[in-house]
Amino acid sequence: MEHDRHFNGTIGRTFEDSTASWITKPTELKQSPNIVMIVLDDVGYSQLGCYGSDIETPALDSLAEDGLRYANFHVTPLCSPTRTCLLTGRNHHSVGMGRVTEMNNGFPNTRGFISKEAANLAELLRPHGYQTLAAGKWHLNAIDDTSPAGSYDHWPLQRGFDRFYGFLAGETNQWHPELVMGNERIEQPSTEDYHLSEDIVDQSCKWLRQLVSADPDKPFFLYLAFAAGHSPHHVPREFADKYKGRFDDGWDVARDKILTRQKASGLLPDDQRLASRNDGVQPWDELSADEQRLATRFKEVFAGFMEHTDVQITRLLAELDALGKRDDTIVIALSDNGAASLGGPHGSYHHLRSRIGDPPTVEENLAHIDDLGGPLSYPIYPFGWAMAGNTPFKRYKGNTYAGGVRAPLLIRWPAGIQAKGETRRQFYHVVDITPTLLDLLGLDLPNQVNGIEQIPLHGTSMAHTLNDNTADTRKKIQYFETTGQRAIWHEGWKAVTFHTRGTDFDTDEWELYHLDQDLAEIDNLADQHPEKLREMIDLWWREAEQYGVLPLDDIGGRNGVGWWPEPKDRWVLYQDAVLPHHFKSGPRVLGLSHRITARIERKSTDVEGTIVADGGRFGGWSLFIHDNRLHYTNNHSGDQKRISSSVTIPPGNVTLRLDVVKTGEDEGRARFFVNDQPAGEGLISPFRQYNFVNEPFEVGRDSQTPVDDHYNAPFVFSGQIVNVVIEAVGEEIVDQNTLLEELMSSQ
Repeated sequence: MEHDRHFNGTIGRTFEDSTASWITKPTELKQSPNIVMIVLDDVGYSQLGCYGSDIETPALDSLAEDGLRYANFHVTPLCSPTRTCLLTGRNHHSVGMGRVTEMNNGFPNTRGFISKEAANLAELLRPHGYQTLAAGKWHLNAIDDTSPAGSYDHWPLQRGFDRFYGFLAGETNQWHPELVMGNERIEQPSTEDYHLSEDIVDQSCKWLRQLVSADPDKPFFLYLAFAAGHSPHHVPREFADKYKGRFDDGWDVARDKILTRQKASGLLPDDQRLASRNDGVQPWDELSADEQRLATRFKEVFAGFMEHTDVQITRLLAELDALGKRDDTIVIALSDNGAASLGGPHGSYHHLRSRIGDPPTVEENLAHIDDLGGPLSYPIYPFGWAMAGNTPFKRYKGNTYAGGVRAPLLIRWPAGIQAKGETRRQFYHVVDITPTLLDLLGLDLPNQVNGIEQIPLHGTSMAHTLNDNTADTRKKIQYFETTGQRAIWHEGWKAVTFHTRGTDFDTDEWELYHLDQDLAEIDNLADQHPEKLREMIDLWWREAEQYGVLPLDDIGGRNGVGWWPEPKDRWVLYQDAVLPHHFKSGPRVLGLSHRITARIERKSTDVEGTIVADGGRFGGWSLFIHDNRLHYTNNHSGDQKRISSSVTIPPGNVTLRLDVVKTGEDEGRARFFVNDQPAGEGLISPFRQYNFVNEPFEVGRDSQTPVDDHYNAPFVFSGQIVNVVIEAVGEEIVDQNTLLEELMSSQ
């Protein structure tokens, strides 16, 4: 038993004839350096200063100057899979994370969580005396398990981390984020000009100060995962304004300048060429003056976002210095995938609109240009800047070409790496990081962790390269796949194919590149070396079978981006209920005839607040009391349409009801009732089902951002909500005079 473990004394009948033994925690590690992992999000290969960017990132650059820069480092094309490989040392399909957590398609390789048979680094280090800390983005448990009902099995605290502060989803609003402390959702601090990047570093530094004060010799593992530079690109205005005018020459000139700096710094060879322009990206000179002005501002905002992040990293590194932990701390910084193309040709002040197939026009973007980066925007830059951010490579995040899977990697460890400012060129993959760390610590993978049998590591240690620039990679092969995009690297060669969603996988055309001579994948050698290509394709299928990649799925089938459960048609909810918003979970009412009934108690007519709300400023709906009237707001991508009751609401015990019937493809008729008496009505348009925003469904409050500008978040209801019942009826279009009772009785 645990309390007997490591006892080496003797037990007699009395204390006098017994020998005490004080509990110690022996470790088999040959050394116990601290470990700090800094993970950036959607940051391309060339978006750090030390990788050729003219964005100022002195803190990250200092890691290259005082440590190592890896020029040939690879990741997966998406965030959750990369984080899985990073923390476990196993290939992502093998452990249930074939793509991001939301994309479960009913097969084992897309469950959206990491199997416990693949213990992560925190779970491996914690038994050896490490304190394990995680701050920022998690995105490693299934969306269905993120409500207060759990399961909590794959939340950070249940997966080896002692402390967690951050958010569970793939992205969040930087000004008004989802926040979880441990296992509890919390409101953001009431700090003026709050920003998430600042907050997670504040918390990390606080944890380190507390730890070193309590036990200065206890080693720690800090996993710090920024939301930057994933959309939304949110940053204090002064950081964006600093870059005014710097990008006026456009993305074509930017690519040339980046490549020149990459060559000058020794990152890339002197004869390196640029890959061809990505499909759809206009030459800068062909853009109109307004298009150029808009695109330039988007890039200024992103540049400020990156520098702002680097300032926070500066604070963290300074904290390590102040605590005397610089020399024996391994600091690793990397990005999870290439720069993202989701902004399309012109960018978007409201990225969520682009996701639902309604990208804003140039004129709409220009109308919001002064808001970009601020709390009234949810921006992402045009894909021309993403192309430049992946210089010299082609394609983007989500693709298995170099633009999607080549990433920066920086390692600093003053006590263990004698080399400073050197560049390593060996091929490595993110799955190799954890094996490297275990190698450095002298820790063999245990047969069991927490009583669960472990599968082997899939990665290869890089430890031998830390102080030997000429060392062989020792890695032989690495496959890539996500949503049907495929590639494989084997001893310097790479086969890769681009898959068009909905097409037959057998029609995909494979390309062949000799990466040792052509790292930007420019010269396709498929015709010159058909036997080599056939060999590589066969190797891909072998690896796919070995590591659980199959079946191939391009998310173009009947389930779209994954599993869509049969929706419940009736929900009974209570005050303080919170359900993480996602298109696969929670009540779905937009585009459906439905009824919302709320039983409330108010001591006076001054009592007001949110009854029930889903979403926020950038999309959603809300039922609330303000100025003693009932209001219903449908917020379609920021376009707010409010209907108000025609009567006031009496104090005391009251039953409020909203009946909505679908009267057209994109409209509905809403009717209010107070204590079953008609209380007004109005037209809702647009009125259709869509995935609107990553903010929660809540009863009695509207956290993060408000659905309606009529109030400020969280607009907590100051009375009592007995319950809220939501009944979804169906998608049938009916006459506007149809009563909901008629539809409900026909079911």
